[in-house]
Amino acid sequence: MNACCKWLAHCSVALGLMSSLPATAQSAAYTVDAEWAQVPGGVWDGSTTWITPDGQGNVVVLVRTAPYFRMFTADGSFVRAWGEDGLFDTAHSLTIDSQGNYWVTDSTDHAVYKLDDQGTVLMTLGKPGEAANNDQDPERFNQVNHVTVAPSGDIYVSDGYQNSRVAQFTEQGRYVRSIGDGKGGEPGHLQVPHGVALDSAGRILVNDSDNARVSVFTAEGEFVEAWPYPSRGGIVVLPDDTVFVSDVNAGVVNILRDGELMGSVNADRAHGLGVANDGTIYVSGASRMTVMKISAP
Repeated sequence: MNACCKWLAHCSVALGLMSSLPATAQSAAYTVDAEWAQVPGGVWDGSTTWITPDGQGNVVVLVRTAPYFRMFTADGSFVRAWGEDGLFDTAHSLTIDSQGNYWVTDSTDHAVYKLDDQGTVLMTLGKPGEAANNDQDPERFNQVNHVTVAPSGDIYVSDGYQNSRVAQFTEQGRYVRSIGDGKGGEPGHLQVPHGVALDSAGRILVNDSDNARVSVFTAEGEFVEAWPYPSRGGIVVLPDDTVFVSDVNAGVVNILRDGELMGSVNADRAHGLGVANDGTIYVSGASRMTVMKISAP
C-alpha cells in the first residue's frame, strides 16, 4: 500500500482574537473554523509545517511525512494527497506560484525544489545534502527555509537557519545576488531570516526572525527600513499591499499596512501561513499538527 493510502488526519486548534490592541489597530472580528479540514481518519501523521491556497480554489497543506501534499477545497473537503516517501528530507515551506508550480524548501537537505502538481521535480536550487556558508558558494544553502517567486519569474530564497541572507536567482536558476548585509542586528543585517515576499513596488520584505522584525529592501537589495513585529513564520503580501506576518513563538498573525499594525489574530504555533485574495487566512501549527482557517469579516 502506498503512502497516499496509509495516512490519517485530524485538526485540533487553539485560536482566539487579540483584544488588547488599541482601537486604531484592532482588527474586526474574524470567523474561526476550528474543524475546517475534513480529512479521512482521525489524526495527522506528521508535522503540518506549511499551508497555502493554490489559486484555483483549493488549499494545500505540506506535511513532513508522506504523502507530503494534502489538498482540500476552501470549505475543507478533502480532495487528494500525493508525494511519495523519500521525496524530501525535512519539508519546511510551500509556495505555489502564479503558474501553478509548487516550490518546497527542504531545510536539512539544503535545497529548494520546484515541482508540478503531481510531485515531479522540475528544478532544484542548491546541492541536495551539501551545505555551504555564504562566503563558500553563494549558489548553495545552509538550512534554507522559504521561497517566493516574483512576477518576472525571479526566485527569492530565504537562507535561513544558518546563513543570514536572501538569495536571488533568475527564472532559469542563475544566481543574481545576496540580499542582507551579513549576520547581526544592525539595520540591513539579518539574523535567521524565515520568510520572504515582494510588495507591489518590487520591494523585498524579509522575516528577520531573531531580530523580531520585518526588514525591507529595495528591488536592488538596498536596505530601506525595518518594522518591529515578531516574524518566525510566514509572510504574505496581497495585491493591495496588505502584509500578513506569522510567528510560531508568539503564536500570532499580524496584519500590516505600510509597516503599521492594522490588526492581530492569535494562532497557536503559527508557523505556516497562506492568505487568499479575499483575506481568508490559513495557518498551520507545525509541531502541534494543526491547521486553521480564519475568515475575513
